[in-house]
Amino acid sequence: MPALPYRDPTRPVRERVADLLGRMTLPEKVGQMLQLNARDGVRHLVEDLHAGSVLHASPARVAEAVELAARTRLGIPLLVAEDCIHGHSFFEGATVYPTQLAMAATWDPALVERIGRATAVEVAATGVHWTFSPVLCVTRDLRWGRVGETFGEDPYLIGELASAMVRGYQGDGLTDPTAILACAKHFAGYSETQGGRDASEADLSRRKLRSWFLPPFERVAREGCRTFMLGYQSMDGVPITVNKWLLDEVLRGEWGYTGTLVTDWDNVGRMVWEQKVYADHAHAAAAAVRAGNDMVMATPRFFTAAQQAVAEGLLEEAEIDAAVTRILTLKFELGLFEDPRRPDPARQAEVVGHPDHTALNLEAARRSLVLLTNDGTLPLAGGHEAGKDGRAVAPAGAAPRTVAVIGPNADAAQTQLGDWAGNSGQADWMPDGHPREKIRTVLDGLREHVPESWTVVHARGADILTVGPDPEGAFFLDGQPRPDIVLPAPPDDALIAEAVATAESADHVVAVVGDRVELFGECCSTATLELVGGQVALLDALAATGKPLVVVVVSSKPLVLPPAAHKAAAIVQAFSPGMLGGQAVAELLLGLIEPSGRLPVSFARHAGQQPTYYHQIRGQHGTRYADLTQRPAFAFGEGLSYTTVEYTDLRVLTGTVGMSDTVRARVTLSNTGQRPALETVQVYISDTITSVTWAEKELKAHQQVRLAPGETREVLVEVPVPACSLVDAEGARVVEPGAFELLVGPSSRDEDLLRAGFAVKS
Repeated sequence: MPALPYRDPTRPVRERVADLLGRMTLPEKVGQMLQLNARDGVRHLVEDLHAGSVLHASPARVAEAVELAARTRLGIPLLVAEDCIHGHSFFEGATVYPTQLAMAATWDPALVERIGRATAVEVAATGVHWTFSPVLCVTRDLRWGRVGETFGEDPYLIGELASAMVRGYQGDGLTDPTAILACAKHFAGYSETQGGRDASEADLSRRKLRSWFLPPFERVAREGCRTFMLGYQSMDGVPITVNKWLLDEVLRGEWGYTGTLVTDWDNVGRMVWEQKVYADHAHAAAAAVRAGNDMVMATPRFFTAAQQAVAEGLLEEAEIDAAVTRILTLKFELGLFEDPRRPDPARQAEVVGHPDHTALNLEAARRSLVLLTNDGTLPLAGGHEAGKDGRAVAPAGAAPRTVAVIGPNADAAQTQLGDWAGNSGQADWMPDGHPREKIRTVLDGLREHVPESWTVVHARGADILTVGPDPEGAFFLDGQPRPDIVLPAPPDDALIAEAVATAESADHVVAVVGDRVELFGECCSTATLELVGGQVALLDALAATGKPLVVVVVSSKPLVLPPAAHKAAAIVQAFSPGMLGGQAVAELLLGLIEPSGRLPVSFARHAGQQPTYYHQIRGQHGTRYADLTQRPAFAFGEGLSYTTVEYTDLRVLTGTVGMSDTVRARVTLSNTGQRPALETVQVYISDTITSVTWAEKELKAHQQVRLAPGETREVLVEVPVPACSLVDAEGARVVEPGAFELLVGPSSRDEDLLRAGFAVKS
């Protein structure tokens, strides 16, 4: 008996989709649009609700769900999804990489693509087909809890890195058995918060959205990112979930996007119980489908609500058909009808936590670290190479030294992984997090890598927080549990005294401070940016000892550092650096590696100066507050090396260019120190006179250049003229003819940049 047309892999995908759709009942179609939470089991979701996708399924439930789907009437396979956003973070033994913000500090798209590819290889072996990554939100207010999930504050850099990650995830195409679906999120403007509060109204004009927030999404849409996730927030009073201008006119219209859209968690229900723009789920479901949503995440009431909407004439079944067509197309293109890509234990044993991935993880951690200040105290050991045992080599004839490693994050293994990892709260099947033996903390790293004759001592010194129940109740209105609230830990005199005594017995003090997962993530924005708990008191006490103090900040995002940190011998920033972050920090402190990270986001001096991003719009009165500075503590693009690189002789080679030309220039770089450098050359554009107010400067290109000690090299920089654009008063992106400046240097600070003019002719 011949196979049904939709079962015939020789037929075109379009024919197979049409045949299957014609055989489906309305409940089966509506079920295909459901992506449901599998934490409480999968049988009801698959057999009764005909779910097209599940998420947050433990490894055992993934296998069960796939088998249940195969036994349904039509045998439509499931799409299994998970938040694998910096590695396969909820699979025991998998490789957990530095978070996106840490990856962004590498400024290296090729490295990010390799991370995406390695992640996909591990994820695909476990039966997961879809990752909700990358995040393309543009960081604005540092109090927002999800800053660490972003690639920082600059749309150009976000586009470069996000595109690389999409290429890594999707590999050579969906027929590649190691490919997983990438998902660009959160479309769009989600990070433009009010007061840093998560999912608040995004007060954005369409012009502002087009100027800064849409360009990274447009880039990945045109480069083939197969799915987009919609943000929680509303914009100009309209929830993104039903924003037809954004979804229909821009995404599917102007950009020609044909991929699949998924809502964020209960976006459809949220329009009823939280945003209160619809009286019931039937009306909300009808509006969501008509706006172009395909997959509805974590709104189980959509199943009956959408059918009710059809019965009441609020929605045409043909509109549901359009969404289901896109979902089925994904499944056919992934080849799931022939191979549902079940969990493969043999393959998992081969690839999950593979040594090559561990090596890549260490490389990423090393490259992500940013040396913010250094008075010459670092590197502690000074040698370039490790001995045979991996330890630093002490200077010849030097006396043995003692290093005191102090602070609440010195040995906080799970904290080092950041959000969406192990026991960060999203997965209930890993209550203890990732295996401790796979993680290297700063304390581990220094114990394992100081010279053989040195001693490492340790004291906690301070606690950061405890947690308690939210006084507003245990559950949100939709039944989801409210997270506990943070209760800052007071300074502990006994812990500080122990830390001071430990420091006084040492030659060097390394204080490891920062935040914890209770202070960041979804629903966990903060009112302040200061170090929480007893950490400031600890730093003050350590500084008073007079011992050389190195401050290592292990945190999800930029924090406001106290005077004791700014006066320390050195500051190293480690944005949630992953499993091997502690080893990388130790290697940097000892001089076994060269600092090469550069900030993808600016640091505030005080929380009141939000937002702090570098590409501010011209026109403000003055450059400071009456009482405090507006100057960032550390600016976008900054980062030190263990050498010095001088920029000289910037020469524009194309003084006048046309609209389709490329601006070319040369600049001379000289390594004037004694150690090698990996220098990130940053290229900014300033349009000197604009028809609308615009940013003083914008990053438009960058490249990384290796320089040996004493080496001088001439570097060619190029910027396509179409990149020198702005969004005019009518909302059109245009290049306006006239005078421009090319700015080249090691950071976004004006004093670090060489300038040269050029002109664009009409």
